[in-house]
Amino acid sequence: MLAWRGRIGLFKRSAAVAHDQGLWHCISGYVEPDAVPLAQAVIELSEETGLSVDDLSGIVPGPVLTLADARSGDWTVHTFLAYTDQRRLRLDGEHDTYRWVRPHLLASFDGQVTWLSDVVEAVLGPIDRR
Repeated sequence: MLAWRGRIGLFKRSAAVAHDQGLWHCISGYVEPDAVPLAQAVIELSEETGLSVDDLSGIVPGPVLTLADARSGDWTVHTFLAYTDQRRLRLDGEHDTYRWVRPHLLASFDGQVTWLSDVVEAVLGPIDRR
């Protein structure tokens, strides 16, 4: 998860990807068995947003989740919360657009991946939806 000024980044998946097209998502990626999850998270952030490690003011590991996927079984998800002072991002082809959203407004974004709120709550804690 990427954060800027108390907001989280939501990213709309493009038609160029194989899954979750048109759905709101967070930055994600596959971690090879011999890879270090934190290092992979930094790589994914760089590839998908154009941010370098110097553009991050911090990155905090969250819990490891197991999320069910009816198509391919369970996924092990290493969660992280990365902070940036950069409002403008340079997207690659995985996403069409992004929005900086206050966490309590997450539910107002129709068309989210089913697991997005699980990841947000894993790194931020329970969300006050008032």
